[in-house]
Order: sequence, then C-alpha cells, then structure tokens
Amino acid sequence: MIAVIDNGICNLRSVTKALETVGAEPRVVRTPAEVAASGASGLVLPGVGALRDCVASLRATKLDVTVREWIAADRPFLGVCLGMQALFEHSEEADVTGLGIFPGQVVRFRRPPEFKVPHMGWNTIRFTQPNSPLAVGLAPEGEAFYFVHSYYCVPADPALVLAECDYGGPFCAAIARGRCFATQFHPEKSQAKGLQVYRNFAAVAGA
Repeated sequence: MIAVIDNGICNLRSVTKALETVGAEPRVVRTPAEVAASGASGLVLPGVGALRDCVASLRATKLDVTVREWIAADRPFLGVCLGMQALFEHSEEADVTGLGIFPGQVVRFRRPPEFKVPHMGWNTIRFTQPNSPLAVGLAPEGEAFYFVHSYYCVPADPALVLAECDYGGPFCAAIARGRCFATQFHPEKSQAKGLQVYRNFAAVAGA
C-alpha cells in the first residue's frame, strides 16, 4: 500500500496508474487522518504547476506536518517535481518558503538564449549515488527521463544529490537520504525507465 497525496495540483491518474502497473496498491489521500488510516508503507508527493499552490495546500491540510514527520522517521517517501522542490527551504518562484526539510534553495534556470525555459522534454541523467535502491536496474551513466520545469533545486549538502542532469550546465535531477527520495523529472511520463523508478520505490516500501 502506497499513499499518494492529492494536493489539488498533481497528475494523480498518471502516478497511481504507474504504481498499479508495477504491482503496488496506491491509495489517494487528502488529510493526515487518511494517511494514518491507509496503513501505507510508502508516501508519494507529486505535483505540477506552481510551487506556491503546492505548499499552501499542504499547510492548509496539515499534510506538511505529515510529510515532515514521515521523512524524519525515515519511512519510504518519494517526491516528484514540485514534490521535490517543496522539501527545501526557499524558492525563487514567487518567493515561496518551502517545508525546510532539507537546507537549500530552488532557483530559476539562468541559461544562454539557446536553452529555452521551461526545460521541457527528454534529457539524460547521471546517477551520483549508483548504489541507491532507486537506481536498481538503471544505467548509472545515462538514462533519459521526461522533464517539465523552470526551477531546479540546489541542496546545501552535495551528498544529498542522487542524480544530475545537464541543461546548459549541470543541475540536481534527484535527491536521496535514507529512504527519502525525490526526482525533478516525472517518472510517470518516462515510459519503461520511469516505471523502473516506481518499481524500485515500491520495493523499498515493501521491504
């Protein structure tokens, strides 16, 4: 059982379908009580759109406390896109204060004119923690995933970085600490390799 947070601005259907495809049992949750009642062994925070709305929704429902406590207890967690950005202290996007679970900033791409913003489409990532359970079955030196974002995370601790991507310069494409993982790319839009990410997370949650 994996709980998937509905914060009102996420592609729930794609995420739950991907989890079902890899044999997990997703359950959509909207309140801390629903998370507790689900008996879930894993928690997923997806998101698309504006980070301000994502964080505001989490705080309004008190799910920000749930996420913070879940990660602090080292329970299996996966953030996707905004679900990764929300974990940091601050974002340049609308001057948003994040959940502050990890020290660091979310900054806008500042690239030469030939690099369009948002960064949209397929790009190759390189795992900097190739032995991570989230990287099982994936090539450490190059796998293509689907991105849609104008901002990216800059962790204060480089050891937090799980994978890097290059778009006119390197940026953090995924993070990991303990059993907390998050990706800037969208695994649910990344075909077979994206399903492998969800399969790996489900394995961590089921262990």
